[in-house]
Amino acid sequence: MNGWRLVITLLSLLSPAYTLPPALLESTVSTPAAIPEFAFVAQPPTDMVGLSDEQLSWLIAEDTAALGSVSIGFPSGGVLLNGRQMPSSPLWDVVNPDESWGTEETIAFVETAIRAVHAVYPDSHPLYIGDISEDDGGRLNRHQTHQAGRDVDLGFYFKHGQGAWHTHGTSRNLDLPRNWALVRALVVHTDVETVLLDRGIQRLLYDYAVSIGEDRDWLRDVFQVPRGTGQSLVRHVPKHRNHYHVRFYNRRAQEAGIRAYKPLLEQGKIKPPVVYVNHRVRSGQTLGHLARRYGVSVRAIQAANGMRGTMMRAGRSYRIPVRDGVSRLPEAVQVTPRRLPPFTPATLAAVDWTPASHPVSPLGAEALTRLAALNPGKHSPALADPGPSGFPWPDPQVSELLFWYYQEYSQLKAELSM
Repeated sequence: MNGWRLVITLLSLLSPAYTLPPALLESTVSTPAAIPEFAFVAQPPTDMVGLSDEQLSWLIAEDTAALGSVSIGFPSGGVLLNGRQMPSSPLWDVVNPDESWGTEETIAFVETAIRAVHAVYPDSHPLYIGDISEDDGGRLNRHQTHQAGRDVDLGFYFKHGQGAWHTHGTSRNLDLPRNWALVRALVVHTDVETVLLDRGIQRLLYDYAVSIGEDRDWLRDVFQVPRGTGQSLVRHVPKHRNHYHVRFYNRRAQEAGIRAYKPLLEQGKIKPPVVYVNHRVRSGQTLGHLARRYGVSVRAIQAANGMRGTMMRAGRSYRIPVRDGVSRLPEAVQVTPRRLPPFTPATLAAVDWTPASHPVSPLGAEALTRLAALNPGKHSPALADPGPSGFPWPDPQVSELLFWYYQEYSQLKAELSM
């Protein structure tokens, strides 16, 4: 009987012509009390923008704010739309509120990580939060990145109070338990893409994590120093001995940036993001020559390279800001799965380290419904069918079949182990 159930399930998945009887679907498709962490339902849907191109264009035309936060382009050349300012809290201090705008996802991730530290160490001093982005993204003073609402500068936890912003971390002043709790929370609870940090600080955190019993193989995946690789999450970059530079994946904001970029541009809601090209100067070339060649101003080139004068050196590469985002946008959002530890050491086991769920819901037909309710005279494009109730899959029937298959597999596995 077990084998017959599996055959039916496989046929239903492989053959578009075969469907399970409605009675069978109704009796088997339900939400179980508990599902293992590896189950698909523990992950956010792959498609975080569930609108057609027509619906998306209509939504932009009627109410751009209904899109939510949108991250367009790259950290080194991008635009932020509908950003959220980092709120105030006794748990953190925002260094410059005017430059603390990020996507909804980025702000939520930062809050989650800091709150996780306070769950372990309730008496922690406020953490400094430095630059994130301007309210509309783009170049941010001295930074080469921080342009799309996904980069955040975070301070350190120190042994003897909060200290001053941009204080260099050392073995004498760093509160290693709290700093490790922060890094661990970023890895476990957020969609962190990378953390840029001086190798000396990495070594201190690595040694502390080993001392409390963290898994060494997992730590090599987290830290580039001393035993990791260039693919580790935390990587060495010079001038990062006084803060963490954290970059997050934004599943919804980035996907919205790809899907909505063209209609936003066509409707005049944004300008193309400024991207940077590197130009190696040859003998005889001047700033004026480069400005004419790339169609930018001399002042823009100076600002992009921190130049006060007009002198350039032959053989050196200079960054040229160019509004050419159309051909340079990413084609898809590539999010690496979270690199979760195999266990939690006793030192940190007093709190729940179950990975936090994604903080933002997909953009779907409910946005059109709300907008239509607020504007009865406006007629939105036809709403799509409601999404699946089981596994996140574009086709509701396939979603239900996958969910039923998971239940059958779990039951069969349990019976075979008896």
